[in-house]
Amino acid sequence: MSHQTARSSTSATAARPRSQSVQTAINILTFLLKSPTSAFGIVVLALLILTAIFAPLIAGHDPYMQNLDNTLSPPSAAHFFGTDELGRDIFSRIVHGSRITLTIIFLVTITVGPIGLFVGTVAGYFGGKTDVVLMRVTDIFLSFPSLILSLAFVAALGPSLNNAIIAISLTAWPPIARLARAETMTFRGADYISAARLQGASPARIIWKSIVPMCLPSVLIRLTLNMATVILTAAGLGFLGLGAQPPMPEWGAMIATGRRYMIDSWWLVTFPGLAILCVSLAFNLLGDGLRDALDPKQMTKR
Repeated sequence: MSHQTARSSTSATAARPRSQSVQTAINILTFLLKSPTSAFGIVVLALLILTAIFAPLIAGHDPYMQNLDNTLSPPSAAHFFGTDELGRDIFSRIVHGSRITLTIIFLVTITVGPIGLFVGTVAGYFGGKTDVVLMRVTDIFLSFPSLILSLAFVAALGPSLNNAIIAISLTAWPPIARLARAETMTFRGADYISAARLQGASPARIIWKSIVPMCLPSVLIRLTLNMATVILTAAGLGFLGLGAQPPMPEWGAMIATGRRYMIDSWWLVTFPGLAILCVSLAFNLLGDGLRDALDPKQMTKR
């Protein structure tokens, strides 16, 4: 009976933080949906995800299939967004291009977030020479515009979608590191950090268990706001022919190939451009909403 009681109390203790986390997530989502701008961002990103998942069902045509008898056809019932110079359905290409956009966003996020958190928290916690070295490296990356630095990396690695993702990741982590360092420097003198040191906790454990969770809300907001820049950078690389290579239906590459016909065939660049605009705007609006939702003053009110 004592073992059963101990087990039940342990499971109840473990379930309590989970229920609190779920409740906090629900409160944040409710707060975001109450704001029209944040709700717009959530709806657009939800549509983007659903479009990427069900792309073969939504797209009415093969995005790679050419039909030279139906080139540069304007929007119609058969082709909602018209056709390009090779007779490919633009709507289907934009739908399948959402998968490429989500792939870029996902891979850049899971790369940039950990790198920026690691560099920033280590520099902020240890300070001294460690801080100087890591922050000077960060300053070197920040001294170049992200697009220019991405162009340099892609030119060195070779034009391809994978190399574009690597280049964007290498240029997107410094702002995260700066933010994590600033947050860490405000927390490292706190009483609970001193208590952890007195109990014999290692620096790695203190950083991972005590500092990183405190930095996550700010880093999450920054990552969300950075996604608009990531999308625009990826589209810029695709436009210059250094990102996704033809015939991949990447939105920036579609604009690049359609710009030669844009005077007479406006739909070639309009619809991919609107897709980039809507997704970038959605991330910006969602980031602003998350900044308000994760504000400690808002959290205490809820």
